[in-house]
Parts: sequence; structure tokens; C-alpha cells
Amino acid sequence: MPVEPVPTTTRIVTLASRPEGRPSADNFRLAEQPVPDLADGQILVRNIYMSVDPAMRGRMEPTEKHYTTNFAVGGPLDGSSVGRVLASRSPAFEVGDYARHRLGWRDYAVVDGAAASRIDAALAPLSTWLGVLGQTGFTAYAGLRRAGDLHDGDVVFVSAAAGAVGSAAGQFARLLGASRVIGSAGGPAKAALLVDELGFDAGIDYRDDLRAGLQRAAPDGIDLYFDNVGGDHLIAALYALNVGGRVALCGMISTMEGGAAEAPGVQHLIQAVLKRLTLRGFIVRDHEDLRPEFEKQVANWLRSGELVSKETVIDGLGHAVDAFIGLLDGANVGKMLVRVSDDDTTS
Repeated sequence: MPVEPVPTTTRIVTLASRPEGRPSADNFRLAEQPVPDLADGQILVRNIYMSVDPAMRGRMEPTEKHYTTNFAVGGPLDGSSVGRVLASRSPAFEVGDYARHRLGWRDYAVVDGAAASRIDAALAPLSTWLGVLGQTGFTAYAGLRRAGDLHDGDVVFVSAAAGAVGSAAGQFARLLGASRVIGSAGGPAKAALLVDELGFDAGIDYRDDLRAGLQRAAPDGIDLYFDNVGGDHLIAALYALNVGGRVALCGMISTMEGGAAEAPGVQHLIQAVLKRLTLRGFIVRDHEDLRPEFEKQVANWLRSGELVSKETVIDGLGHAVDAFIGLLDGANVGKMLVRVSDDDTTS
């Protein structure tokens, strides 16, 4: 493979100011920075796809509402990305390899080889290594298997089911033995998509009466709730859960921007006592032992056509902020990605 010239600068998205409520374009800047020289053990990656995730909203706060570091005002954003290795001083990578790492939101990244993973582009398309085969899919898988203790025959309810984690969790639940899978989404079109394209048994438009919709979709109750939203969704699930039911607490995006006065009262938790429910929060990094099983299983489902990988792809680093704001507004179906470069020779 011919050696490419090494870039000397890279564009990078930075946090200009902390948002108050819903983020806007004014909270971000697109800057240019030098590309540092490679040290021993490092690789230079041209990013191809980068992940856009709801969890980034919490990292923009001055106080911690998440399980990783806050973004600094004036500092770069980061997140999962896949790209091609342009130069390497790491024995684990050769020029031309594809790498997954945590320094997205820029054109080029200098990454410690030990903090990156080499991916097999022949096993699945590059973009899926950020979606159903990436941390998104792994979150759904670990949440069902570990926090949710999914049983054969369970009736499962997934909130934000048209999103990246939710669309994976609903499909995985069925493939792992659930008897019925119900999802919530914003608007009738997305609710219908859950059934028509993703194989859910029922889709609920949460903008209508959520508790009534869940009652219609699961008249005999639910056994497992996969929670991406919190708030009214969690309350509806508490009343719909059967005795001995389980809740996998993955995220609570509804609490990110609303005031405390808008949050439902904790008195609803009496349902957990009356029904002997288990509510278990989880952080995916605690379950790395599951990753080999997860990657093998999901790659097989993709090859067989049993699993649908839904993605919303926005072109260009200059539109990355638009993609993030759109994600918070529910503009995506499945995984929200930004295509940073056209270097995907596997397509």
C-alpha cells in the first residue's frame, strides 16, 4: 500500500460554552489544531465514522451525571470512532488496518495503540462496529443478559426503542428468547417502524397516553423493562410489571434537561415493594467478559439477516453538531453517525 503524506493539522470540534437546557450550535466551535508527532506505541488514524451519543449531553454539565469525565470548556469533544491507520509505531497495528478508538470529533487522531482495538472489516461493515457491534450494541446486550436477567418467554418493554441502544435491545431480546417485545418511540411513524422494520410485536407512540398504550400492548403485564428514558416511562413500567419483574436501568435522558419539579415523584416506587421488583443499574464497562460472546453472536445474526442494523448517517465533520442536536430532538432512527471521510474502502 503506498505511503500517504502525514497531515500536520486536523479539524476538531470543541466545547465553547456549557449549555443551559437544550444545547445549541453556539455551544460548540470547529477549530484547527496541530497533529502531534507519534510517540512509541501510538498510531495515526484518519477517522471515517464517528459515533454521536446521548451520553455526551451529561458530559457537558459542570457536575457529573455520568460515569466518565466531563468535557472542559475550550477543550475537544471525544467519542467512539473507526478509521484507517495512516502511520504506526505500535506493534499491534499496521498501516492500512482499521481501528476503533475514543478520539472522534476530529479528522485525524493520534491514539495510544493500547487504547484502540483492531477491527475485522470482513466480518461486518465498518459502521456497525460503532452501532450494533460497538458499545451501543454491547450496552443493549449486557443490559439484557446481566442487569435484566432475561428469561425465555419474557415479555419485554424497551423505551426509546427507535434509538441506537433501544433498537438493538428490542431485537436482541427477541433473538435471546423473549416471547413478546414492545417498544416506545416518538410519533406514529417511528412506532410503526418498530413493528414493520425491526420485528417488535408492538410499538407505542409515547406522545399519546403512554400507560394506556402499554396496557393495550401488554394486557397480561411485562416481565422486563429496559429503561433508556426514566421519568414517565419508568413510572408506566412500574405499574405494568408483573410480580418478580425486573428493570434494567441503562439511561435516563429525560432527566438531563428538565427541572426537578417536572420529575415524577418517588412515591411510585411502592410498586417495587408490592411486586417484589428488581431495579438494577448497570455500566457496560463492568461486563467486558461478555464482549467475545457478544461480538460472535451479533456478527452471526447480522450475517444471517436475523438482525437489522439501523443507522442515520450525517456527512461531514462540519455537520457533527447538527447531528448531535438532531439526536437530542429524536431525528435519528437507530445509530446516529457522522461520516468524517470517504476512506471506507470496504463499502
